Parts: sequence; C-alpha cells; structure tokens
Amino acid sequence: MVRRKFKQNKPLWPAEVKEGEVIWPSRFEFDVKYLLPQDKWETHKVVSDALKIIARRGFQIITEELATEVIKTFPAEPLIEEVAEKAAVSPHEEIKAKLVEIGRLQKLISEPEYDMDGGKLDVVWRRIERAVPAYVFEVQIGGDLYHAIGKLKHAFDLWNSNIFLVVAEEDLRKANELLSGTFHEIQNKVKLIEATKIDELLRRKKAYRDFEAELGIT
Repeated sequence: MVRRKFKQNKPLWPAEVKEGEVIWPSRFEFDVKYLLPQDKWETHKVVSDALKIIARRGFQIITEELATEVIKTFPAEPLIEEVAEKAAVSPHEEIKAKLVEIGRLQKLISEPEYDMDGGKLDVVWRRIERAVPAYVFEVQIGGDLYHAIGKLKHAFDLWNSNIFLVVAEEDLRKANELLSGTFHEIQNKVKLIEATKIDELLRRKKAYRDFEAELGIT
C-alpha cells in the first residue's frame, strides 16, 4: 500500500550520486508486505513474462489479474524472520529506525543519516521537502556523548531546530553534566529522552493511527 508521494531534492540512485544531481525526483513510500532474502533471489525468484514487458516501460499500472498471478507464486510464509536472525540489529540502529517510523507517522519527511557539513545526523524530521530539519535526533547508547551533543548544538545554531538526545538511562547523569557545563548554551534547548521511551512512543503512535483508520480518519 502506497503511504505517501513526494519529490526528493537529494541524489539517491547510483546515476544520480555519480552526476551529483537529482534525475528522478518523484518518490513514494509503501508498506513492505513480503521480503525475499538476498541469498534466495536465485532459488526463490518470481518470473512473469508479462511483468517483464511492463517493467521495461518504467512504472506502470498493472491489472488486478496480473498482480494476483504474481502474488500467488510467493510462499505462504514470509522469510523476513530468517533475515532478522542472520543479522542482529544494534540498539543504536533499532532506535534510529523507530524514530524514522515515528516521524513518518507524524506525516513529516523523516530521514536517517542526514548530511550536515560533511557529518551525519542520526535522524531528522522536516515539514516540507525544501525545508531545513525542524527536529533533529542524536542517539547515543553508551558512546561519545560529547560528540553527539556537539552535533545537536551545531544543528541548533544552523537551523534553530528542535534538538533531542536519546540516551540509555545510565547515561542521563553524564549528559546532564555536559549540558550544565561545556554545553550550557543549549542546556534549555536539548530534550533528553531515555531510550526505552521511544518504544512506548512508537506503540502509542501506531495505536493512534490504527484508531484513526478504524474511524475512517486518515
């Protein structure tokens, strides 16, 4: 199911990255219903001559009959869990992914690894495509708090963004010490979030969205 259509102003595809410009700006977000692990691409691939012809013309609307034909060839049980067992996700990356999902549930443009002066911000939310980040998140689980807060300060100085530092419970005291000392200029600007609260926020956001869908308010 397609969730959102938008235009992107940052290169994404290899040809765009090579040229340093956006060639295909139109993008869309969609729900993943089935994921085929890379090591199954040859043995479990689905082949449709009719679909090949349509795909060569670019994005095209296909008939319900053709879609049903292709879907029937997939196994009844998805293989997503098998992939998860092979590659464990770090707590840092897991929280980043949840923040990206929360941003999208907020109907914002939500991106991980956002460029800032050659560095990367963990997650940013923007209101519109050409806007600067309205919300900036750094996730620091037992790592370099000084560097993370430094990036947030720079984001605030550049864009006047709302800035957030997500940390483990045991790092809250150290973060507060840095904010009351070295980074006292932004002490009242940074919102500290204990990492486990991100799970609760995502759960509540999903429940709210599902309730809206049940009422037909989307």
